[in-house]
Amino acid sequence: MRPVIVLVHSPCVGPSTWHPVARRLTAAGHRVLVPSLLGVAEGPPPFWPRVVDAVRGELRRVAAGTPVTLVAHSNAGLFVPVIRAGLDHPVTGSVFVDAALPARSGPTPVASPEFLEFLRPPAARGRLPRWTDWWDEADVAPMFSDPVLRREITEEQPTLPLSYYEQRVPVPAGWDDHPCSYLLFGSPYDDVADEAGARGWRVAHLPGAHLHQTVDPEGTARHVIALATTP
Repeated sequence: MRPVIVLVHSPCVGPSTWHPVARRLTAAGHRVLVPSLLGVAEGPPPFWPRVVDAVRGELRRVAAGTPVTLVAHSNAGLFVPVIRAGLDHPVTGSVFVDAALPARSGPTPVASPEFLEFLRPPAARGRLPRWTDWWDEADVAPMFSDPVLRREITEEQPTLPLSYYEQRVPVPAGWDDHPCSYLLFGSPYDDVADEAGARGWRVAHLPGAHLHQTVDPEGTARHVIALATTP
């Protein structure tokens, strides 16, 4: 049975960052789900259980016993272990796309102390600006090739509480009991891709900026299918 591909976006952005790839995968004959994590950081922490609930909720539409492949982008990589542990469906593969990695043993801090120091000044009453507002236009513009999609992604972004980045995400033992792989777009995730390789994972490189899945959805889809297929 071909696995259902579950595209998990970073809570910093929204599901539209995966929609172009989802369309390519669907056209190639795959069943694809894109759960929305918008709203998972509303209410008190911890926030990671709401991420698991959002993915579980989307998978209610899938028959029990159907295998799934988890594909996580960016910050969503930190949640793969708890998603894997929280699903009733068997996970036959996980693909990390320009993503943060969970610690080899948890819990994993969502942000390093240095990054938290970067985030605290712009936080107003404990809430951060939208992710694309953290950076200069010279850094943001190369991530987008379509102005319509850029507007959709920008307007969809949540304003996360600083406490989202102060949380620690558990790493259940045995979560990586299935093939894991890594798709690198580029800096600053080079070292993360090296760490994935050191864990014995397959690693591929599709050069681009951090939201390259929206710029080259066809290439991203091809790599996801290749990496999700057990060699």
